[in-house]
Amino acid sequence: MRQVDAVIRERLSSRVALIDQISRYIVNAGGKRIRPRLVLLFSEALGFDGPERFELAAVVEFIHTATLLHDDVVDESDMRRGRPTANAMFGNAASVLVGDFLYSRAFQMMVSVNRMRVLEVLADATNVIAEGEVLQLMNMHDPDLAVADYLQVIRYKTAKLFEASARLGAVLAGADATLEDACAGYGRALGTAFQLVDDLLDYEGNSSELGKNVGDDLREGKPTLPLLLAMERASGAERQVIRHAIEQGEVQGLPEILSIVRRTGALEATREAARRETEHACAMLQALPDSRARRALLELSVLAVQRSS
Repeated sequence: MRQVDAVIRERLSSRVALIDQISRYIVNAGGKRIRPRLVLLFSEALGFDGPERFELAAVVEFIHTATLLHDDVVDESDMRRGRPTANAMFGNAASVLVGDFLYSRAFQMMVSVNRMRVLEVLADATNVIAEGEVLQLMNMHDPDLAVADYLQVIRYKTAKLFEASARLGAVLAGADATLEDACAGYGRALGTAFQLVDDLLDYEGNSSELGKNVGDDLREGKPTLPLLLAMERASGAERQVIRHAIEQGEVQGLPEILSIVRRTGALEATREAARRETEHACAMLQALPDSRARRALLELSVLAVQRSS
């Protein structure tokens, strides 16, 4: 990861001072860097140790960072990772344009690897992520959203880049299609679990640990799984409280909604759904030989569900 960070610092360089400033602000804010870790771990698990793995690990982090910049503008967020968002600091226009710079820099970097399969995987992933963003926008303030449609957004918007990151390790190692798909299946399931836990933490965590405001999803009118499950299990009056909050994006009634979500067991059910995804992820790893990297991937799937931030 130190070598990945060195690539990130080098590739962030721009002759435009504002691009340098905003890019470094958001990248240096930290984060779990799970997606680049997947590139490195699957490369190691399959015996590839070439320098291209560092370049592609940085590429997926740039793509992820670009989506965060755009997300925060769309969601009007003012806090991420415990700091003001880039749009809060520098304005919406600058954040969107620097997000575009990161996307285009990522494509410059992936071309330098000179592998058509790498381009196919990442071009497909960025397109699907964009579709997921639009789907989520269409679903805002809709309390009647089906669970299957909610899961589709997760798989497009979040899990797709996890899937691509895991697949890239297999591509670099020259794995066959079956093994490549197994690696991708792990990433897809892990990414789904990761987002499910993110969504439950919006109602279970606290702002200082999360690095964002508790209840942000409700304020934005996002009908996430904890709310959808709570509505299925709640009384008629409680269901109406949640419906109204989603439709209006109101957080004034957040304490009551938190009580309903907890009482109905919606948080436990959401975490259990995440746990099932990680079980599926672990099953995909059976296709890999035993190694330090494979054991790390198994541990990562456990940590994804147990985390509190």
